[in-house]
Amino acid sequence: MTSTDPVDPPEGWQKLDRRTVAVTAILMAGVAVGAAVPAVFWITAGTSFALALALAIVVPAVLLVIAASAAADYVRWRKTRYRIGAERAELHSGILLIRRRSLSRERIRSVDLTAHPLQRVFGLVTVKIGTGEKTGAGESTLTLNPVTRPLGERLRKELLIRGTSDEGTLARLDPGWIRYAPISFLVPALGLGAGGAVMQVAQWFNAEAAVIGWVDDRFEGVGLIPMLAILLAIALVVGVIASLALFVEMWWNYRLDREHGTLRITRGLLTTRSISIEERRLRGVDVVEPLGVRLAGAARVDAIATGMTQKDEDDKTDHKTLLPAAPKEIADRLAADVLREEVSPTEAARLIGHPRAAYLRRLRWSYGSAAAFVAVLAVLGLWLTSVFLHLAWIAAVVLAPTAFLLARDAYRALGHALSGDYLVARSGTVRRSTAALQRDGIIGWSIKQSVFQRRAGLVTLTATTAAGAGAYSVYDAAVGEGLIFAREAVPNLLAPFVEE
Repeated sequence: MTSTDPVDPPEGWQKLDRRTVAVTAILMAGVAVGAAVPAVFWITAGTSFALALALAIVVPAVLLVIAASAAADYVRWRKTRYRIGAERAELHSGILLIRRRSLSRERIRSVDLTAHPLQRVFGLVTVKIGTGEKTGAGESTLTLNPVTRPLGERLRKELLIRGTSDEGTLARLDPGWIRYAPISFLVPALGLGAGGAVMQVAQWFNAEAAVIGWVDDRFEGVGLIPMLAILLAIALVVGVIASLALFVEMWWNYRLDREHGTLRITRGLLTTRSISIEERRLRGVDVVEPLGVRLAGAARVDAIATGMTQKDEDDKTDHKTLLPAAPKEIADRLAADVLREEVSPTEAARLIGHPRAAYLRRLRWSYGSAAAFVAVLAVLGLWLTSVFLHLAWIAAVVLAPTAFLLARDAYRALGHALSGDYLVARSGTVRRSTAALQRDGIIGWSIKQSVFQRRAGLVTLTATTAAGAGAYSVYDAAVGEGLIFAREAVPNLLAPFVEE
């Protein structure tokens, strides 16, 4: 199919772009060769005769895998057709088991475009058309993989853009925002993952002993604790570099546009993504401040919208983030623009504080977690080596003030309020969340009170909704004040169950 093909020809039914076969063949060639090379070295151990024999076996096998994959994708292409009609979007696919799926155009809530690097070379995109409903086996989503990019853009506009006529750019990427990428708990995980990857590659080539020996030579004469500290520092440096690269890949060319009642996020360096959210299914925003980012005066903005929780088997795209970590004032301004408010409810609301009993609960949780960690290290020290005993007392010294500061910060974060048409709830310290949820989007209340909360006169109120995470909680509020707050937020919902 070329970019000049009509969206709805007389016959109606259309095929995917046939260049998908070439894309599949090239992808499988890369995968097969990437798997074959370490396998050959592992089997042959570098001997010339065994290497030649392995190549004589592996090369035909690689070619067979590539040919079989291309043939299977060719059959898939031949047996897949779709039709975008006036009332329905339909997809027929399958070889032995024929699948026929159909979505009403009135229920379509998302049309997302993605393209990995090879698809971009061919000018192709994968189009995912969804209703936002949570049904099994991806029945609420039609995936057209692939079509040409111009056709994908036309489908997105025809199926999704409707409503108001205003449009404009709400946000663009500021390269300076990359400074927030390394301030994340993901950094040490990326560094340790890189170390694990090195050992995995060494295992493929039977070089684990050589790598370990090289490390031993570099640290000859260095004590165990200094060596661990140096390795941890190296892991952190690698993690910082990896986090910067990840940010660039995910958020390159980021922009948020309003197009005729639709919010559209475009981003990505190697894999490009275009995510659309209808404003009529937007129920609020969540201003999220992870600890490190918050200390740097930044925050990100997530959408609270219906139909944002669906995931299919190969969907790893984060659909809800409207703005990556950026200065807090920019995040607040964007939240207001998205909600079409002069000031964002997350910024304007005067939050109601929570009783001191909520502070004491957080102190117990914080010190209890720290004590459990120290106890585990102490047990390992008595059982295995005295190194863990040293780590235990060091952890105790470090965690004692840290636990106090985290508990106090978590208590200060607690708050709730009503701001116009929105319920605002804030909580968290490692991940502080300030959610502004439309009051008419609340479909129910869940009221929970543990034994300890009951003794302290506290209650947790959870507003349930069909949007976003599905539930937003006000933690450890005073019982009387919390119930009155819930009744005022949605008067006709809780009033029959509250005694005057």
